Amino acid sequence: MIQFGVSTFVWVSPFSTASFDLLYKVADMGYDIIEVAVEDKDLIDWGRLKNLARETGLNITISGAFGPNRDISSDDPAIRKNGFDYIVDCLHLAETMNSPIFTGPVYSAVGKTRIVSAERKQQERNWCIENLHEVGKIAQACGVVVGVEPLNRFETDVINTVEQALSLVNETGHSSLKISLDTFHNNIEEKNIAASIRAIGRELLCHVQGNESDRGTPGTGNVDWPGIKQALTDIGYNGAVVIETFGAPSEELAKAASIWRPLANSPDELASEGLAFYKKMFL
Repeated sequence: MIQFGVSTFVWVSPFSTASFDLLYKVADMGYDIIEVAVEDKDLIDWGRLKNLARETGLNITISGAFGPNRDISSDDPAIRKNGFDYIVDCLHLAETMNSPIFTGPVYSAVGKTRIVSAERKQQERNWCIENLHEVGKIAQACGVVVGVEPLNRFETDVINTVEQALSLVNETGHSSLKISLDTFHNNIEEKNIAASIRAIGRELLCHVQGNESDRGTPGTGNVDWPGIKQALTDIGYNGAVVIETFGAPSEELAKAASIWRPLANSPDELASEGLAFYKKMFL
């Protein structure tokens, strides 16, 4: 049965120990999962968070934030190493917090959009695959799946479509690397989101961020929700569907995701109305 979640990004960036009251709010709304976006792991008391999740009955999933210094396809070896180390840290945190997945655009930095030569593109892909293969081994040891998330063309020049994500995952060739979908990005890049879900299939689809076409409240835009629901049913998906949008983004995050205005009357309204829509649509 599908579980419903909401990202800490809806309310705060970066998430920290000072924001732990969010767990009570999220649980009271009726969510199953809180998705913790790890911008700075040292701002979070992970032991206390785990206890609080147990107290509130929430499960935790872990998502990444890939700024310019966390890029495993960079031509700078130091940045590649920093990106790799960050992913590994997040995998160990996911293991500690019993998160089945670690999701995000693990292949590059968000906001890196350029035209480069075919040779350079291939070199960057080689670095990416080399790092992801090692990541896959560590993920397997941690009992965690890495969800490779395609982003829209305005946020990355690396992986925009499900077809590209499938190609990367297949080329990396590790069973712990799968695909995570964000319907906001899919709505821009896919001709048919339902068909793209079926193309991934049950074996490779590990996570869904069910976001609206404007990143506002799910159900208020032009995303094909009935088609998505049918496709998830057809492949037998029984993972999470999580709202990830940005209520109070940091300056870097706002620039990367191009968030320049409020996306709802309040984060609380977006989260509560979004959950009501999820329950009506998916249950």
